[in-house]
Amino acid sequence: MDNFSTLIGGIAGDGINEAGLTVARLFSRLGYHIYMYYDYPSLIRGGHNFSLVRASRQKIAAHMDQIDVLIALNQETVETHKSRLKDSSFVIYDADKVKLDDTMHRGFGLTITQILKEATAPAVMKNSCIIGGYCKVVGIDWPILEDVLKKHIPKMQELNMQVARQGYDQAVQFCRIDRSADSHFKKQTEEPIITGNQAISLGLIKAGLGAYVAYPMTPSSSVLDFMARYAQDFGLKVIHPESEIAVMLMAQGFAYAGVKAAVGTSGGGFCLMTEGLSLAGMAEMPVVVVMAQRTGPSTGLPTYTAQSDLHFVLNAGQGEFPRFIVAPGDAEEAYYWAGVALNLAWKFQVPAFILTDKIVSESQYSFDIDNAGDLTSERKEQASQAPLLWDGQGEYKRYRYTDTGVSPLAFPPQKGQVIKTDSYTHDESGITSEDPQITRETCDKRQRKGQFLAADLERYETVKVFGNEKSKIALLCWGSNKGVCMEAALKLGLRVIHVLVLSPFPERKLKSALQGVERVIAVECNSTGQLARLAGFHGIKIQAQDRILRYDGRPFSVEDLLAQLGRALA
Repeated sequence: MDNFSTLIGGIAGDGINEAGLTVARLFSRLGYHIYMYYDYPSLIRGGHNFSLVRASRQKIAAHMDQIDVLIALNQETVETHKSRLKDSSFVIYDADKVKLDDTMHRGFGLTITQILKEATAPAVMKNSCIIGGYCKVVGIDWPILEDVLKKHIPKMQELNMQVARQGYDQAVQFCRIDRSADSHFKKQTEEPIITGNQAISLGLIKAGLGAYVAYPMTPSSSVLDFMARYAQDFGLKVIHPESEIAVMLMAQGFAYAGVKAAVGTSGGGFCLMTEGLSLAGMAEMPVVVVMAQRTGPSTGLPTYTAQSDLHFVLNAGQGEFPRFIVAPGDAEEAYYWAGVALNLAWKFQVPAFILTDKIVSESQYSFDIDNAGDLTSERKEQASQAPLLWDGQGEYKRYRYTDTGVSPLAFPPQKGQVIKTDSYTHDESGITSEDPQITRETCDKRQRKGQFLAADLERYETVKVFGNEKSKIALLCWGSNKGVCMEAALKLGLRVIHVLVLSPFPERKLKSALQGVERVIAVECNSTGQLARLAGFHGIKIQAQDRILRYDGRPFSVEDLLAQLGRALA
């Protein structure tokens, strides 16, 4: 079995995310690569939630519409997702809440209410019960399920095992599905399963993060949760202030004191941070912003995805100042580039953005740290160059003019020195000035930093090429569309160009990647083709008919993109 997809659905409060993660862990234990998409409305209780878990022999970062097994905890799940079923699909359901009509695919209902009642188990354990039945049906042996439950469900273990075993044994009377899990397929090592937000957190910590400041906002909130959960383990200061305005200012207070800080938010919260962002630009204060996109404008769809804030982030804040923006496409890129973003923010004393979206932030991925990039060596290299520290000689000038535009840093207290920072136009010492020559000089200083940042990025793989590198047709993508474009291109023999760094824009590398390409098709989750527009500013024109855009809050599936490419290429 090369690919296997499972969908489990119910209402908020049914533990759908954790149930999906249990399925993912089961297949990971068998050695499969995992990708899990989690879909939920902005309701605390109720509403339709589902997790779509895909297991594959190959590395994946996208879901498929068609599924092999549907696990239904309520009737709505069956009605909503029956169009995903294939002739070979199997339905496992709660017999007390779900009825299948005569035209429905093969399936069986577990008597979950009776099993829980006999075991005097709480209702929350229905997931353990139904996943027990699922394992029997798909051919996952009991010891594997037992091991996964013991490792990941520490509370009431014996009772969980009991109801899971009841579900497993009750499923014996039903035939296994035709495409069962391959218990003999093994990779060399089992990979951990983590979200993009967890990967970002680990990358920041690896690069020396000292403080994380955030006000919760989906889909960035789980970064705050992760940082708070492990703050003591890593010696972090984790703070939840009263507003996003306070978040941005507090992070710059940490930076002034020499503590590497990051903040997290989404589009609406970032709106409140923009004045503070301009302060960072003028004061040359390093700060990392985890900006996780969701559907807008305004509140939009709070729990769904989009790639519609690129130009907002590119142009946020008044005045002109350089910034670094990277948009990782999966958990491994999120880990590595989060660390690089923190390093570059401090090396060049600029704001740095990790521009993610709901898909990268909240999806679950198999994570191979060896494939992610070596942040240890990156950190050692940066340590010899940045931050550029004051040598302690003479009078300290916070904004001393240099060839690179980067001034030596010093942190209070320094005996006999004033360490001044300023939101006004200022001279080298940080003293406010309205002199026209100083105004030009400080602007030129900031622009030099941007130029040297762009030059420094030449040593990084800021644009990646996948697929058929000889193809004259290329898919241009950024962020979470990397995975689905790679799969579609593999089936159609196309080239994929994935732009990772969006500012400073890697014009030379992108044009090099486009050598031999006669047609570029942009694939984006917004309604205007924001990367296509940005590329157009640099002389790379992409016609309106060559933009495949999805902007309903949902990500591309492999089948969806293949269908749209089929029409575009016909």
